[in-house]
Parts: sequence; C-alpha cells; structure tokens
Amino acid sequence: MTRGLLRTALLLALAPSLAAQQPAAPTQSASTEWRSFRGSFQNTGLSASAPPATLKLLWSYDAGETVESTAAIADGVVYIGSGDGELVALDFATGAVKWKYKTLTNLIGESSPAVADGIVYIGDLGGVFHAVSAADGKGLWTFKTGDEIKSSPTVTAGTVLFGSYDGHLYALDAKTGKQRWKVLTNGQVHATPAVVDGLTFVAGCDAVFRAIRISDGREMYTIDAGAYTGASPVVSGGRAYFGNFDNEVLGLDLASRKIVWTFIDPDRQFPFYSSPALFEGKVILGGRDKMIRAFDAATGKVAWTFAARARVDSSPVVAGGRVYIGSSDNRLYVLDAATGRKVWEFDTGAAITASPAVAGGKVVIGTSDGTVHVFG
Repeated sequence: MTRGLLRTALLLALAPSLAAQQPAAPTQSASTEWRSFRGSFQNTGLSASAPPATLKLLWSYDAGETVESTAAIADGVVYIGSGDGELVALDFATGAVKWKYKTLTNLIGESSPAVADGIVYIGDLGGVFHAVSAADGKGLWTFKTGDEIKSSPTVTAGTVLFGSYDGHLYALDAKTGKQRWKVLTNGQVHATPAVVDGLTFVAGCDAVFRAIRISDGREMYTIDAGAYTGASPVVSGGRAYFGNFDNEVLGLDLASRKIVWTFIDPDRQFPFYSSPALFEGKVILGGRDKMIRAFDAATGKVAWTFAARARVDSSPVVAGGRVYIGSSDNRLYVLDAATGRKVWEFDTGAAITASPAVAGGKVVIGTSDGTVHVFG
C-alpha cells in the first residue's frame, strides 16, 4: 500500500472518533419556528432566532391549569398543552385564541406538541396520542397506548415517533395514525426520540440507550446507560449526551458503543431531569441540585456553573449566544452561553418546569400556575 493510500485508510478509520471530537452542525428549525420540544431532530435545543438581550413581557395567556408542556411555534401560531387537557392555538403576535382542542377526559402533562405538514401531534396522560389540524383544531385521528404519554413526539419522513409509559417506543403513519411498528423496552419511555441518519435514539427508564432503525423498528444496538433516564438525549457528531437519576451526566461514543465520560458532583448528588442543549462544543443542562452547568462535550470537564434558587428541571434553549432556562424558583433565566454569567431574569410568580420555545425574536414559556408568558 502506498503512503497516500495508507494515510487515507487511517483517516477513514479515525473518522468516527474525529467526528465525536468535532460535533456536526445540527439541523434546526427556521428562525421563525420552533416545531418540536428540542427544536431539531438531534434534540440540540438550538434556536436560529436571537431575542433581545433584555426582554420585555409582550403578552400572557391564562391556560387555567399547570403548564408542563413546551410550546411549538409554526406559521405565526403558538401551540401548547395544558393540565386541563386542552391543546390551545394562540396568535404568536397578540396571544389571541385561535382554537382549542379538548382531549375529553384526559390531562396533558409533559408531552409537548410537534407540528409538521399542517398537523399538530401530542400525547396525553390517559395514554392517547392525538393528531389535530393546525388550521382549525379539528381532531384528525387518535391512537391508544397502554399507559400515560409524557414523551414528546418527533415527526420525520411521514412517521411520528414517541414513547409511552407502557414501555413501548411507537412509530405511526403521520397521516393516518396506523401503527408501523413498536419496540418494547424494559421500562417506561419518557424521552423524546432523536433522529440521525435513519435511526432514532432514546434513553430509557430501563437504563438502556437504544438505536432503532426507523424504516422497520429493528434495534441496531444498545448502550448500558447505568441508570434510569428521563431526559431526552442530544445526538450529534457521533456522540450522545444526557443525564440520569443516578446523579450523572454522560457522554457516549456511538461508534465504539461506550460511555467516554461521566460527570458526578462529589458534593451535590442530585438527579438530572433537564434535557441538555449542545452549543459550540458545550453540553448545557440543569440539575435538581439547583445548578445549571456547561460541560466540554469532548471531555466532560465543567466549563461553567450557575446557581439558581431551586431545582432546574426545565431544559435549556440556546439562541444568539445566550441560554434560556426556567427553574422551580419561579424564574426564567438568561445566561451568557460562553461564561454562564446572568444576563437577565424574570420572576413569573410560579414554578417553571416546562422548557422555553424560542423563535421570531421571542421566548415562550409556561408555568405551574397555568400562565403562558411571551417575551421579546
């Protein structure tokens, strides 16, 4: 073999590890949209929009019951689920109600709407998955699972992916609701599926990270994550990142099928429920120890920390170089993504466990008292 061919072969062999060290740029929604829970197929939590550094409250909406669901934003409309079982469509500019869809007897918990091809998808705590017309709020179809749905859906290539507490990951036809396949795990499926290169990835309550082929539901490989996981994984650049209920944050290498770094605070051991964001080589998430942390994505070394006043279950969104995240201390925080320095905060008067949606220069977030706030 010539020296040139040998070098090419070596580079090809190293490609997976090099990709892991240099995370690929994620696929994002347009700056005027936030169509799903984490904003992209890779669950990166990045927005192409850049709200003002100092925000002002533009409008609020009283949903009546607690809002744990994260808003979706598409075509000038905000879609959000509330604890009283309503999916509500609000005018993004004014907050005026466009329509309401009622799930009848079931409440909506943490499942957040996803919008694709004129349809809004969401699950409820009665185990029913709903497809609703984005134009007028009319129900198109429903699908019944065996237990509550807290997973937020991901819609890709005509397929809707979501998990249920009945232990299954489901794939449905996006237009008809017909089941294409389901995969049984050994625990509840709480996380939102990530999608990369024809595979969907979920971190499960059975402590297993799974890669499943979307076309037929075949399980391609698994990685032992060590503990119960409620967070949705970021999957980008050949790696996956998420926290668990064993008080750890993990970095997984998908080529070697191994955990390459683990963070556990020696002094503050609390679970991680917040789903991470990935921005410029940093993994950013909140913890139930009241801390918001940024880690070096390659090594797991802590880059910065910020102390909130209560647990942080809200998942961060990064936009315009700033981190937007809520806390059970009632506050929406804006932090500098490079340093963790606080740029701005707002006391909503109620705990925030929902996550922000950022689009069109605005931030949308719901609170435990049922209020939806829009800042810009």
